[in-house]
Amino acid sequence: MDNSPTSTSHRILFFNTLAFVVCFAGWMLNGVLVTYLVDAGIFNWSLMEVGWLLGVPVLTGALMRLPMGILTDRIGGKWVFTALLLGCSVPMFLLSKANSYATFLVLSFLFGLLGTSFSIGVGFTSVWYPKSWQGRALGLFGLGNLGSALTTLVAPSLLKSFTQNGVNPEGWRQLPVMYAVALAITGVLFVLFTKNKKPESSNKTLFTLLQPLKNVRVWRFGLYYFLAFGCFVTFSQWLLPYFVNVYNVTLITAGFLASAFSLPGGAFRAVGGWLSDKYGARRVMYWVLGSSVVLTFMLIIPRMEIYSPGTGIMATQAGTVTMVTDSVIQVNEKQYPILAKSHKFDHVDRKAMILPAKDVWQEPVVKVGDRVTKKQLLAQGTTMIFFKANIWVFVVIIILIGACWGIGTAAVFKHIPEYFPKEIGAVGGMVGMIGGLGGFAGPILFGYLLNVTGLWTSSWMFVCLLSSACLLWMHQVITSMMKKEAPQLADKFEKTAH
Repeated sequence: MDNSPTSTSHRILFFNTLAFVVCFAGWMLNGVLVTYLVDAGIFNWSLMEVGWLLGVPVLTGALMRLPMGILTDRIGGKWVFTALLLGCSVPMFLLSKANSYATFLVLSFLFGLLGTSFSIGVGFTSVWYPKSWQGRALGLFGLGNLGSALTTLVAPSLLKSFTQNGVNPEGWRQLPVMYAVALAITGVLFVLFTKNKKPESSNKTLFTLLQPLKNVRVWRFGLYYFLAFGCFVTFSQWLLPYFVNVYNVTLITAGFLASAFSLPGGAFRAVGGWLSDKYGARRVMYWVLGSSVVLTFMLIIPRMEIYSPGTGIMATQAGTVTMVTDSVIQVNEKQYPILAKSHKFDHVDRKAMILPAKDVWQEPVVKVGDRVTKKQLLAQGTTMIFFKANIWVFVVIIILIGACWGIGTAAVFKHIPEYFPKEIGAVGGMVGMIGGLGGFAGPILFGYLLNVTGLWTSSWMFVCLLSSACLLWMHQVITSMMKKEAPQLADKFEKTAH
């Protein structure tokens, strides 16, 4: 392949990205649709049933990424992508006819195949671009992640319009029809305006294509992607109840703020591809993982009101207590001023606070007539520390995290063509599957942590630990590899890394 992409390469990239946007928007549909159906009382589903309806499409898309990636290597992305778009338009359309939970679940399982669009697009994009361009191309293709934000922002308004603001509840059925039409039209455009191309490994046996999966490096890349993509998908949904419960905002406001996280995750994927081409995917991953550790650490402190013994008042001489008021204690003729509680938190908007604050006061533990000795405690001191992450500071940090993970997803997939140029579909499918499973398992894990700890910030604690594990593993592998191949460079690298 030449070192410069062709106009055909760019055309394929455009249609790959378009298809990915449409597929990803459809893949995330249940997050909005099921929530609306339950809140409007159209279906009386339990929280467990809702959880499965939200999770099943993600699970299907994750598990099928590997076989769809292999199929892309074998027959080419044009036919696989076309079949996916046209095929998934059918269960999406039938969703508009669903009247039972079982039907909804089965159809959600089927259109969940839309989640495999990523592994198809990665393989089909990579074969059209030279190595020096693959990071940028895959980064631009990754803009398709914006499909999730598109659904979060647009679908609620469409439901409001279709149902005439609740007057016609059955109008919700128009939404899956609209998505089905969009999938079908995109499928037709794809078959008309794209050209098929297979990698050099397309004639290899299935056994040969799966051989790279024995390489630990594949699973390490998968762990990176579990963080960068899996946690991105998880928090795209988890932040809705997070904002409602932690900051007491409305569901509409929560959806808007959650989109502030998901939009950078998609937009900065292209930036990640460009940075990976320019500076190298390894260096970019160091910055991504390091930033993830720092940013998530900043969010692990929960809202808290801590009461602790403070500075009290002790008698400087023996005597009899002659007066006790809210402001002073008198022993014989000596007076001891008391620090009264300021009640400043009663007059401050705690939501507007940015830094932790404290209040200190003292309470008498003696009464008039008591005999006291020298250094006896007269008043007990109390210190109260209050902290709650300011909502706008929180939003800024999650925007940075979303951008960071968006860059990271591109950097992870920049590694794959470099290390596995002939098995991009299989390896990309496996790495994508691990990341997709992260999107399925994340809400379940976060819910368990919330039940055990009672802390909403336990999710950030987990992600901080995961980010640290990824960073340490990558650093250990890279330093070991460099020590083996170039000991002098390894020593220099370790010094600069620290």
